[in-house]
Amino acid sequence: MTTTKRNKIIYWIATIWLALGMISTAIVQLMQMKEEVDNVTRLGYPPYILTIIGVWKILGVVVILIPKFPLVKEWAYAGFFFAMTGALISHFVLGNSFGVYYGALLLLILTVVSWYFRPADRKTVSVNQ
Repeated sequence: MTTTKRNKIIYWIATIWLALGMISTAIVQLMQMKEEVDNVTRLGYPPYILTIIGVWKILGVVVILIPKFPLVKEWAYAGFFFAMTGALISHFVLGNSFGVYYGALLLLILTVVSWYFRPADRKTVSVNQ
């Protein structure tokens, strides 16, 4: 198997799992399920942040999955990275157990793996001057 083919397989596996994870958590956030509202308020955030994050996650998934728009993809990956590191830090500061924040850690890892292995046509082009 060529390196390019292996990288493409890794990219798509990570990206599909990332998309499924972000969509499923976005749905829970948009539904404002009681457990999710309790979690976010325990972390010190207002419940309306769930709607904002849920909408941005869905938009980010759409951008990452569609072809073209490499610069917008970079922003989506950055948003996922910031959201998941923010969740991890919030849980860590409160002293929550690993079981509470392993989902955010998994989504963070999938974000980094998907970003790192993305094909050339999904990357921004750097021009050296």
